Amino acid sequence: MWRRHGLAACALIAAMALGGCGADDGPAAQARGGIGQPVRTADCQAWKDSGARERFETVEALRQFAGDRTGSPAGRGATLDDEAAYDLLERSCEPAYAAGFKLYKLYTRAAAFAGLRSR
Repeated sequence: MWRRHGLAACALIAAMALGGCGADDGPAAQARGGIGQPVRTADCQAWKDSGARERFETVEALRQFAGDRTGSPAGRGATLDDEAAYDLLERSCEPAYAAGFKLYKLYTRAAAFAGLRSR
């Protein structure tokens, strides 16, 4: 019985230790866009509620966040042209069902495929 509890305790401790792995609390992760929220929490509703200036500032913060250092051989994350990113977020956030979509997820997924367009 003690062995089973000991294994469970070890598994719990390992899970707690690994829970923080991959979390980046550096300056880019804490960056705030013009909409006044950290990049990781800003969503389409915040985008819709803000003006053009705040949106462009948010696009700049997203570019810094996405283009920050990575563990990949390239060393930096993929980014989009600011105008293309603005247009992407305008289109993606337009439907009512998109209100909770996270801006950084829309941005980083689009940036990952930007170089793969048909030629």
